[in-house]
Amino acid sequence: MTPEVLFSLHGKVALVTGGATGIGRMAAEALVRAGARVLIASRKGDACSAVADELNALDAPGQAEGFAGDVGSEAGIDALVQEVQSRTDTLHILMNNSGITRGAPLGKFPHEDWDRVMSINVAGVFDLTQKLLPMLIASSTQEDPARVVNVGSVMGEIPIGYGAYSYSASKAAVMHTSRILAKELAGQHVTVNALAPGPFVSRMTAFATLDEEKRAKVGSDVPLGRVGEPEDIAGCMLFLCGRGGAYITGAIIPVSGGINVMSGQNIFEKAL
Repeated sequence: MTPEVLFSLHGKVALVTGGATGIGRMAAEALVRAGARVLIASRKGDACSAVADELNALDAPGQAEGFAGDVGSEAGIDALVQEVQSRTDTLHILMNNSGITRGAPLGKFPHEDWDRVMSINVAGVFDLTQKLLPMLIASSTQEDPARVVNVGSVMGEIPIGYGAYSYSASKAAVMHTSRILAKELAGQHVTVNALAPGPFVSRMTAFATLDEEKRAKVGSDVPLGRVGEPEDIAGCMLFLCGRGGAYITGAIIPVSGGINVMSGQNIFEKAL
């Protein structure tokens, strides 16, 4: 089987939440370049439309559509599902990427910053997935299952979320929920996997990655020596969503440059 067949997404329809910026934008471009029709939704509909225009100007085999969609409330999720249903009868790929973060020192972390983060990052992922399940199941077969890709974080794997308590906990919840859904949906031919990214250039990490000097410093603390690039997300998405990933479910892909296997110093170092 050729690489073109393994990773082609011709004829596929995908929804990417939070697809106007950062990792969502990287994923949306990869899917369009692979031939998919990609629906891009976030709270800022104008930004989604602008990104769709940019992607459609690439002369890639796929196409994009951008519109507003809010996963921060049940009403917002219901409206997003209705919007998707008005645009397509089929849905092969769902990427749950929308998310927010909050940060404050221990002792000063506001209670409301748990509620908001958990509502979008965890409840939003779960509720949107379950409400789009009929479309996903209808589009799946045993040989070519529908795909759900959730975006977690390396901060949900290891305890490095200094000040971002609710964000780190929410991403751990996203990844565990992904495993639960993978188990429950396998028999209905829907795979559920998650990405656990490390540092990438995005609106969420702009404070530390937009400036080239700061980005280099962040990268120097990553075992592989750099921050993530769009190709790193693209490769994961094409693998998980194409024929090459049809037999994978319940996986957490550590797109973190090795941060996921960082640990403390050798406990025998001083003795040696």
